Amino acid sequence: MEELERGLLMQPWAWLQLDQNSLLAKAYITKQGYALLVSDLQHVWHEQVDTSVVSQRAKELNKRLTAPPEAFLCHLDDLLLPLLKDTAGPGKATFSCDRVAEALVLRVRSELSGLPFYWNFHCILASPSLVSQHLVRPLMGMSLALQCQARELATLLHMKDLEIQDYQESGAVLSRDRLKTEPFEENSFLERFMVEKLPEACSVGDGRPFVMNLQNLYLAVTRREVQLRQQHQGTGEPQTSSSASPQGQLLNQPEEPDSSAPSLPAPEKKPTGTSGPMQRLQLSKAKRKKLRGLFS
Repeated sequence: MEELERGLLMQPWAWLQLDQNSLLAKAYITKQGYALLVSDLQHVWHEQVDTSVVSQRAKELNKRLTAPPEAFLCHLDDLLLPLLKDTAGPGKATFSCDRVAEALVLRVRSELSGLPFYWNFHCILASPSLVSQHLVRPLMGMSLALQCQARELATLLHMKDLEIQDYQESGAVLSRDRLKTEPFEENSFLERFMVEKLPEACSVGDGRPFVMNLQNLYLAVTRREVQLRQQHQGTGEPQTSSSASPQGQLLNQPEEPDSSAPSLPAPEKKPTGTSGPMQRLQLSKAKRKKLRGLFS
């Protein structure tokens, strides 16, 4: 996997509001070039260029500026980083976008060395494999990871119910009635969730909830994906579909606990803008526990 491709995959998505357009975007810039991915939730556009393209486009758009391509790339990095991090100050740069046929042109106006600086990102429709790499597979992996997390939480609630039952059979009484809860019934909870919470919970909107709430999990999944690809390339083994999720193998073997999570490597370049299921335990009633907490 090339450096730009790998670096872009490990970047989080950012939410942009440009004129009347709500967009999701991610970018990765090095001294050798840049890669940009943009989506309006209906289409996905992509551009990846090297220093030769940067030099040619810089000459066409900025005839008064003469600089090596690395300088232009560094300046683009400085402009995009605040935009994707939502920390852009007023007046430093102006961004706009236009759709030309099936392409998307992201325009930038700024200054460099006291002279006007212009740049156009010419993004074409992304290939299906690229969409799968950055959206389909990570979202599937995130779904499996969240499902595994929900199972562990349900198991923990069942264990807490058994603990409370043991306290009650030992003669403990809840000191505050308002804290009393009913035993957790997973099927009933899921049914209520589907009816009462699901419509609001799965409201995608303009993509902002996904960006605001799930980027840590997205990065963990994509970094794990990159790590698995590097391992397969090192051993020469073909990559299997189970690597689409860091929890894929765990879900296929629910009875085996996972005591150590794999370390996640950090990206080689500065981003621009960029435990397995628990076994159910039965509490022994032979040993009486010391009463504490909410019970007296």
